Amino acid sequence: MIMTAEEQKSRNARSYKLILLFSMVSMIMMFAGLTSAFVVSKSRVDWLKDFQLPPAFYYSTIAIIGCSVTFHLAKKAIMKDDQSKTTVFLLSTLLLGLLFVVLQFVGFGQIVENGYYFTGSGSSITSTFLYVVTVVHLIHLAGGLISLLIIIYNHFKQKYNSSQTLGIELGAMYWHFLDLLWVYLFLFLYFFK
Repeated sequence: MIMTAEEQKSRNARSYKLILLFSMVSMIMMFAGLTSAFVVSKSRVDWLKDFQLPPAFYYSTIAIIGCSVTFHLAKKAIMKDDQSKTTVFLLSTLLLGLLFVVLQFVGFGQIVENGYYFTGSGSSITSTFLYVVTVVHLIHLAGGLISLLIIIYNHFKQKYNSSQTLGIELGAMYWHFLDLLWVYLFLFLYFFK
């Protein structure tokens, strides 16, 4: 049976989305393992009971939620063939994503300023766990930033329009996942510290 170009395009889109979903499921399992280890480690005698998340983490949470909003708006704009709004929203997503990264590092600095270190004799299991969880998330976010840069490049090359949105759709799926993952991690660290 010979497929039409439209059927092949639809089949390819489903395949790419399925691959992305499998990747996200594996990331969920990894973070489930990390948070489970966090819960188990709370019973240790050297666990810090009075540890507070740094203020920068609150602001970074707002920034990453903003990424989801702007990426969603970029997807809506390209579906209406509004290239200029798509550009604004994609660049806004990039800026908010970079702001998130900067605020995470500011948060690490605030933790150190409060006398909690991530490694060495001045470290604690609590601050080390926080560091590992956030750095692993930042590594996944780096992948999101790289894919976003590719999407922006392709957008400027006029590769997206109302009938060709796959790259932006996949990017939006991944960024929404990263955003939800961070909100989960933030709430987990806030309530289960």
